[in-house]
Amino acid sequence: MSTPSSSASSGINRTLHIDHVDLFPTLIWQSRLSGLAPFFPAWIDAVTALRAASPAPAGRSNRLGWNSADKAALNRPVFNELHGALRACCQYTFGQMGQQGRAFALESWINIHDRGGFNFLHLHDGTMLSGVFYLQAPEGSGRLTFRDPRPGVLHSPFKGAGVNAHNEIQLTPEAGLAVLFPNWLEHYVEPHDSDTPRIAISFNAL
Repeated sequence: MSTPSSSASSGINRTLHIDHVDLFPTLIWQSRLSGLAPFFPAWIDAVTALRAASPAPAGRSNRLGWNSADKAALNRPVFNELHGALRACCQYTFGQMGQQGRAFALESWINIHDRGGFNFLHLHDGTMLSGVFYLQAPEGSGRLTFRDPRPGVLHSPFKGAGVNAHNEIQLTPEAGLAVLFPNWLEHYVEPHDSDTPRIAISFNAL
């Protein structure tokens, strides 16, 4: 049996065209709300006062820190500007998802991490869209980590950022950053390594 010559193979390679298809894409969105920076000191003061008035943490996935029991943080008048900005972020994101004009309400709560604080792996069931806004993120703030949502990829022989490999994605918090993501995307927060608290406001679009 004859085999193709090297010159023939080179000719095939020059004319070969292969398309790739992105299956099951998972998008997240980020917005740096730096224009709101003048409000940050007043918001930090408000968060500190809320913790002092009700020092027992609500629990949920937060450990070694504090979170608010109610889910109406952004309904307080002091956060009006932030509430409006995050609603605009959600509206844009719904448009990206093909859900233009989607009606929704926001629930929101405060998360504070003291040194060593973290959030264990969880998702936000029963919502349409989830997100977090970082109000205070000193150096050493625990990173937000997203787990690959495809169960089968756990069996991949490849690890890291390569194509069809198993990986987790870490985002480093910074003050003023808003991150939005699908409610079903599992995530956790790595331990906080600073004596200055990390302050975030989490939210869901319902």
